[in-house]
Amino acid sequence: MSGIPELVPVLPQHRFDEAALGRYLRGRLPGFEGAFEVRQFQGGQSNPTFHVATPAGDYVLRKKPPGKLLPRAHQVEREYQVMRALEGSAVPVPRARLLCEEAEVIGTAFFVMDNVPGRVFPDRVMRDASPAERAALYADMARVLAALHAVDWRAAGLGKFGRPEGYMARQVALWTRQWEAAKVEEMPAMDRLAEWLPAHLPPDEPARIAHGDYRLGNVLVHPTEPRVVAVLDWELATIGHPLADLGYACLTYHFPPGPAGVSGVLGEDLTGTGIPTEAEFVAAYCAAAGRPVPAALDVFVVFSMFRLASIVAGVWRRALDGNAADPRAIGYRERYRNMAERAWALAQRAAAGG
Repeated sequence: MSGIPELVPVLPQHRFDEAALGRYLRGRLPGFEGAFEVRQFQGGQSNPTFHVATPAGDYVLRKKPPGKLLPRAHQVEREYQVMRALEGSAVPVPRARLLCEEAEVIGTAFFVMDNVPGRVFPDRVMRDASPAERAALYADMARVLAALHAVDWRAAGLGKFGRPEGYMARQVALWTRQWEAAKVEEMPAMDRLAEWLPAHLPPDEPARIAHGDYRLGNVLVHPTEPRVVAVLDWELATIGHPLADLGYACLTYHFPPGPAGVSGVLGEDLTGTGIPTEAEFVAAYCAAAGRPVPAALDVFVVFSMFRLASIVAGVWRRALDGNAADPRAIGYRERYRNMAERAWALAQRAAAGG
């Protein structure tokens, strides 16, 4: 069946002491005892993720990568915190079972969550489905994003998860620093974006939980139905501007068809495909969120491209250093550069009113 997650033997650079893991989990994880098998999920560029099969059931372990890490990156502790806070809400998440911050156990901090059966589509575009299924899934993605932004984050216990004021200014500053930390070559478009964004920041509005990486590739789709059964990869989550999440989700409409993981629908005729246009997706989200359609999302899309380019530059840097989660990351140089060039072109058009 299309979308079944691919499991592979643990990659050499991500091997850890499985016996030590077993000793730690016994008595802490319900039903965990006896033999177990660890395999790695193929793909993913940030925190290595592993399938842990036990006689009592299957779990998923997510850990920081080995080696020297960029500042404030790979925060599995925050992923665990927000997933625990969302348990029982209208946002479907796997049940987070335990967090281990003791690096000496397997070499880095990690957390364990329940394994949720479902399909994963790593591309940004749902290609392998009927028009009706595509339409239903994109509508559900808009609904789930609106549900996330409706959560009372203070009541959920996330009062100290992030600062509600000045989100966009802080994010631009953060990802500028991340770019500078990952930088191994000159890239003028990235430097121009770092100057342009602070001068074009949108006004604040009431803060919401922001996923930070909300897209098709980061949701689990029901095994047979076109609906979201779990939202994954909460590493970038914080308290922030909801339109930043929406702008990021709309990157699909600003990337041309291309390699899996970054491809989009720019220039495609979506008539009859079931894939909504950008305006239709934004309208679906706004209807579910009970808010008016924003006049423009350009600055949020430009910011999202800049941030994603910073992330991909960091992935390429880790590949150069030999500790990327996916060996294919060594080819990511052109990916981050193309994102930066596309973001700068959009920024120039936005500044010109077009």
